[in-house]
Amino acid sequence: GAQGQAPYRRAGSGAPRRMARYDRAITVFSPDGHLFQVEYAMEAVRKGTTAVGVRSKDHIVFAVERKSTAKLQDPRTVRKIHKLDENIVLSFAGLTADARVLINKTLVECQSYRLTFEDSPSVEYVAEYVSGVQQRYTQSGGVRPFGISTLIMGFDRDGTPQLFQTEPSGNYTAWKAVAIGRSQKTVKEYLEKTYSEETAEDGVKLACRALLEVVEAGGKNIEVAVLRQGKELQLLGDDEVEAIVKGIEAEKEEEDKKKKKPSEK
Repeated sequence: GAQGQAPYRRAGSGAPRRMARYDRAITVFSPDGHLFQVEYAMEAVRKGTTAVGVRSKDHIVFAVERKSTAKLQDPRTVRKIHKLDENIVLSFAGLTADARVLINKTLVECQSYRLTFEDSPSVEYVAEYVSGVQQRYTQSGGVRPFGISTLIMGFDRDGTPQLFQTEPSGNYTAWKAVAIGRSQKTVKEYLEKTYSEETAEDGVKLACRALLEVVEAGGKNIEVAVLRQGKELQLLGDDEVEAIVKGIEAEKEEEDKKKKKPSEK
């Protein structure tokens, strides 16, 4: 008997082997309480292109990093911003194929909600549904978690703007402004520093400026969507985004000049 136990007692060889087993099956907790597959899914999100959401009094904005498409590829097939219902829109960071499956499930849910209740679902209902599906995939065998985080924006019936984030773990949280994907920490820090009632009045500018902290300048690298209550989702054209980006760049230069002047005296 003692011989069989020996490998576990040898700290050198046993420890890594024992830990490694806990990331094979999704439904198994590690001894220190981790679900490794869910954490790895969050890592996949951190490798995805960045998406920023900003909530204002009367509008909500998504600004997302656009991956450069191949020369012969049709750029319309690469979409990061999806309409779920009349006044509810989703964006995501992470694995695009996973997002497509989750979006399709949610579209069906929004339609069946309308059939059942003859009313549109609230933004929180949709966020709860999306995160519920994500959570189910962390708790049953033979499946893997969705490798995406989503941002869901929309207006409730009384005109209240809402912005939610969902995660691979199945958590969902409400935000005034938030970022997901590559360099999310940097963008979140920028938003925490600069978000106020005042700056949020121009949500487009704030969202773009935050995204430009981590994305190369240029309208071609950024996609922007603006949602206002009772109005169609507005996707800004490349020229409009380019103009906004140029304005932000000019402002940055001005700020840099002001910073330099005092030190020259």
